[in-house]
Amino acid sequence: MAQQIRFHIPDFLKHFSLNMHLLQMMQRKPEAFYDNVTIGSVYGVFPTALWNGGRFLQGTCDERVMQEVLKAFNQQGVPCRYTFTNPLIDERHLQNRFCNEMLRLGNNGLNEVIVASPVLEQYIRDRYPSYPIISSTCKELTDPQALAEELEKDYKLVVLDYRHNNHWDLLSTITHPEKCELLINACCDPNCKRRGAHYRTIGKSQLQYAKWAKTAKPGMKPPTLDVEKFQCPYMTLSLYDTVDFPTHITPQALYERYVPAGFVNFKIEGRSLPDINVLETYIYYMVKPEWKDRIRLELLLRLTKKYKYF
Repeated sequence: MAQQIRFHIPDFLKHFSLNMHLLQMMQRKPEAFYDNVTIGSVYGVFPTALWNGGRFLQGTCDERVMQEVLKAFNQQGVPCRYTFTNPLIDERHLQNRFCNEMLRLGNNGLNEVIVASPVLEQYIRDRYPSYPIISSTCKELTDPQALAEELEKDYKLVVLDYRHNNHWDLLSTITHPEKCELLINACCDPNCKRRGAHYRTIGKSQLQYAKWAKTAKPGMKPPTLDVEKFQCPYMTLSLYDTVDFPTHITPQALYERYVPAGFVNFKIEGRSLPDINVLETYIYYMVKPEWKDRIRLELLLRLTKKYKYF
């Protein structure tokens, strides 16, 4: 049996409708998609989760919505993967009621957690041992030896630093390619010197926002957060703005080089992007050339209808 090619996609709440339509389309028109393509997980968090990292998130979410979203994806065998990657989480934050409620609601052995903080990782391993743990790209494991050691640890997957993309002098030495997840459409500056600082700024702002939200009255505006002052022109780039980056992995390379070499887990970023941008990335990577226009149109038409899943 051929190895499944798993795409890990954004975001189970913001892109809920898009992702449900994608799953339905993959079931209805399997011939339109590359062979053995499947959705390995849908990642994100429910607002307002102070453990969240990678992208800043604000808003609120009640338990009913959380239950229905988890149920909708889980019924199709798709894990929801919590992005608990705030690098600033320490012992003070572990008892957060909302984040623990998220873990309780999703605690069925299917859903997953991606982590960056060692303290939070150990807490989840101790309190919620049925969750598969994924090591986050936010750790910035650029040293080959550090990456090799990470792949030997008890992680379901390790999301590689995007700067390793297309560096086959390193990739060809990896002994566990099946445990690697590659960020294939990274929008970051390939030579970014502020990536770690950006992750910490997002994490700090998430903590600030969650604290404010606990006592905020209806109609109140949140304070100005550090993340709003962190200027990064790369955050809003479209797919086709990034295809010439040396970190970009093309569909041809993905299917003709990475998959034969044993790399079968691929992450598509886009938690903070509009549905249409994310949709185009799905078409670019998953749909056969002769089907791209038709599948794109069908999914766009579905998105424009007021379809309620719950």
